[in-house]
Amino acid sequence: MASGIKENNNQLKRSMKSRHMYMISLGGAIGTGLFVSTGYLINQAGPGGVLLSYLSGGLLMYLVMLCLAELAVIMPVTGSFQVYATKFIGPATGFTIGWLYWINWIVAVGTEWVGAGMLMNRWFPHIPSWIWIAIVIVFMFLLNAFSASLFAESEFWFSSVKVITIGLFVLLGGAAITGIIPFEGLSSAPILSGFTQDGGLFPNGFIPVFMTMVAVNFSYQGTELIGVAAGESENPEKEVPKATRNAIWRILFLFVASVFILSSLIPWKEAGLTDSPFVLVFDKMGIPFAADIMNFVVLTALLSASNSGLYASSRMLWALSKSNMASPFLSKLSSGGVPFRALIVSAIVASVALITSIVAPDTVFLWLSGISGFAGILVWMGVALSQYLFRRRYMAEGNSLDDLKYKVKLFPLVPILAIILCLVAIIGLAFDEEQKIALYYGIPFTIACYGVYYLFYRSKYDQKVDRPAQITEKKVSGSGNEKGNVNVVKDMIGEIK
Repeated sequence: MASGIKENNNQLKRSMKSRHMYMISLGGAIGTGLFVSTGYLINQAGPGGVLLSYLSGGLLMYLVMLCLAELAVIMPVTGSFQVYATKFIGPATGFTIGWLYWINWIVAVGTEWVGAGMLMNRWFPHIPSWIWIAIVIVFMFLLNAFSASLFAESEFWFSSVKVITIGLFVLLGGAAITGIIPFEGLSSAPILSGFTQDGGLFPNGFIPVFMTMVAVNFSYQGTELIGVAAGESENPEKEVPKATRNAIWRILFLFVASVFILSSLIPWKEAGLTDSPFVLVFDKMGIPFAADIMNFVVLTALLSASNSGLYASSRMLWALSKSNMASPFLSKLSSGGVPFRALIVSAIVASVALITSIVAPDTVFLWLSGISGFAGILVWMGVALSQYLFRRRYMAEGNSLDDLKYKVKLFPLVPILAIILCLVAIIGLAFDEEQKIALYYGIPFTIACYGVYYLFYRSKYDQKVDRPAQITEKKVSGSGNEKGNVNVVKDMIGEIK
């Protein structure tokens, strides 16, 4: 495979369709957070509190995705928000966001591989977990190694399993709520009994609601993969807006509907006492092999997330290399148009993260997890700020909004509100004992990234392109005669494309 590395034609192939892109987004967002952690969140915040948390998290996801769609349509490039932050905020910020996002997925991928091995042990307890983990690593690597279309097709089917499962859960749960099908322990239709018993909507007050809002924000992360995949989309102007709309509304519906049904059927005191509230509900509906079914679904969720994670991390590392923010060794593509070297490095480092989660969970893996937890919020804030600065510069140079194929309508309200909600989420981390570790390790690492950029990469970046901070409006002259002003934003867009 390595012998197939291209040295000259260094462009990724545009082979992804809209259905691939929005299922990749769904695959990145729908994971164990929904299938496993929801019960704990219901127990902490109560039925009304957790529903409010998922609605507020959905609002932030919606705002960020609108900002990302505008940028990804006019600048469909692999690296996405790292490139946008570099061009419109500054190269140091782009450098930091790119490396934060890479570590975010690397840690997630390693964790998901460990989880997959543990789930396989449920069915095959006599086979050591490390064998299953090794099989999963090889399988995921091969799915990403040959072509973007193979990755996209596999991710489409992985995500389909999760979406179909949640869809069936919503239908069966709705039937149980209305009494159409029996539910163990209830002699009549429960309707909304979960929202009214044992203290009602907010049995523990509003502080736990705020705490769960922070956790729920992480559940929606992964939707931004549409921006990463835009660089390999067949027709970005058409497919990115379509994929964004499909992903936003499907994720909102699947998340909120699932939480509504769980909160209606399971008393909040009971919700935190089970490994998966979905298993509990399926069991009480009398569905045979409910635990095995959910074991398969959660395994699929882990495979899907690690598949997307390897894709995202390899593309981000490749984009950093193309921007002179990582070794040029990583910028070469295989004959199939895959950043094979970046993929190998990402897989190796994810394996190291996996090992640290076992041998050094309280030291190395702890700070890796802290950085990862902080990264997602910072990346989303970077998306919103990039769109805000892009639109301001775009309009200041006299461009027409009609030229934008996709545009955020309520500007500047949308990006500003998204930035505020991201800041609230970061502040919220300080009040959560389990998640404040993200601040302890995330903030120093972010500062260190800026320091590394200015010490080692600033000169390399300056040699390649003009620094955006120095650009206002430039002039082009030839043969001693001034030819007129050049639109800087359009120049930058052309350079990115």
